[in-house]
Amino acid sequence: MKDSILILGAGVMQRPAILAAKKLGLETYVIDGNSNAPCVQDADHFAKIDLKSRDEIAECAKGLLERMNLKAVFTAGTDFSANVAYAAEQCGFVGHSYAAAVNASDKALMRQCFKNARVPCPHFILIEKKYLKNTLTAQVVKGLKFPYVVKPVDNMGARGCRMVRNQDELYAAVDEALKYSRSGRALLEEYLDGPEYSIDALIYDGTFTVTGFADRHIAFEPYFVELGHTMPSGVPYQRYIELVKTFALGAKSLGLSRGAAKADIKWTKNGPVIGEIAARLSGGYMSGWTFPYSSDLNLTEQAIEIALGRRPFALENSRFPLAVKDAPFQIYAYNSTRSSAERAWISIPGRVKEVLHCEEAAKISGVRDIFPRVKEGDRVVFPRNNVEKCGNVIAVAATREQAVKAAEEAVKLITVTLEKGNPETDDFLRMKRAKEDGAFPPEAFQLPKEVDRAFNFELDCESERKIGEFDLISNNVPSSLSGCMDLKDWNHISLSETIEKFDKMSLNHGELNYKKFWLALIRGGIQGALYVSKQ
Repeated sequence: MKDSILILGAGVMQRPAILAAKKLGLETYVIDGNSNAPCVQDADHFAKIDLKSRDEIAECAKGLLERMNLKAVFTAGTDFSANVAYAAEQCGFVGHSYAAAVNASDKALMRQCFKNARVPCPHFILIEKKYLKNTLTAQVVKGLKFPYVVKPVDNMGARGCRMVRNQDELYAAVDEALKYSRSGRALLEEYLDGPEYSIDALIYDGTFTVTGFADRHIAFEPYFVELGHTMPSGVPYQRYIELVKTFALGAKSLGLSRGAAKADIKWTKNGPVIGEIAARLSGGYMSGWTFPYSSDLNLTEQAIEIALGRRPFALENSRFPLAVKDAPFQIYAYNSTRSSAERAWISIPGRVKEVLHCEEAAKISGVRDIFPRVKEGDRVVFPRNNVEKCGNVIAVAATREQAVKAAEEAVKLITVTLEKGNPETDDFLRMKRAKEDGAFPPEAFQLPKEVDRAFNFELDCESERKIGEFDLISNNVPSSLSGCMDLKDWNHISLSETIEKFDKMSLNHGELNYKKFWLALIRGGIQGALYVSKQ
């Protein structure tokens, strides 16, 4: 009988785990609450089990011990590393303890562990739904020095997470965070300014090996949407060492001892400060795609080896020691030999008509993967978290500049067109915003104040002007925009490229109102321009 592994999750983020397990000769038993999850067909065996159901997962694992010679329980890119640890512990497998995994899953417990061990982390207040009024008293709120960040204690992907810039935004933000918390708890913590990094590591036998270090690219205040990551990082070496050391100290404080760990960490004016640490490999395409592409190491395979109780020899053979003073582990690193860049593309609100040019984008030199997440008929929104993006591109090249350029060129090419007559699209293009969001969502092209005033004045003067149905837009550009042609939107498309793209895609655009068209283009980019055209 072959050895088997129980894998939690059958989503795209779990595909590398399923494939790596098969490569290692394991029978794969995969569970997910969604029987239509995209990777169900990749599994040797599948069962529909809610990943939140700790006891049901443990019973499943114990049942597989004899029936399928189960040797490990595993996940990557899910919220449920604590349930993995619980099931593994019930089966007698070696790995992170259940208590440690809970510490790494519950952000309130995590912050307390960091605080007790004097590991740098944000100052925080725990908010429980049932004690909300007692926690956020008038005196407490009056003493807050904004900005702060509100987040649920037990969710990922930046769901329910946002910056609070003043007292007026506080209560709505807390209510939203509590909606995303399974336990009805949220954190109110100080906002820390500075560049942010994602780090993957494997821990075992007193060693801590960095297996991926990437720059994170976060946008859209007051929300925290990751538009991509790039590795290797451009961080200076001494800063790198201090960030890694802080990660290791944080992992030790949580009790992590054998398995994967992932950190989101910032470099602030006071040095490194940990945002969070998870007891699993990262999601967001890093552990399963960008790091293996840049290093030739199948990181997921090595993490599974550790879960099986084996030594990860492929990792050990090519890692090198780092000189880190007073570290709680022997610190190693496995370096990248190439650069990888992941970039997301996003949409303004509406309903998808078509997703165009993915095949052409995939042919760009250096592009390895295109992952569309939306299709015809899907509702799309301007993202407030990391699960509301429309798709992702991954590129690999010899240099960082080449990888970034390839990924961004691909994103520029892909176009999500929207169905006409949608109230959500109309409201966006009129810039109707929720009161609590302030200036969010932003306009596609952020014109300088002086240019914006001149632009709006020019459009008001030309409010009755029409653009003929066969006229090129490039021949009807407001003079006030002449110095802004290099401005880029959230999908890396410059204003001049947007104009050129519209002229190519809409040779017969129908008669257009000059003012309405240009407002739509500046506010919604190529999507806004196509939406108000009659083609």
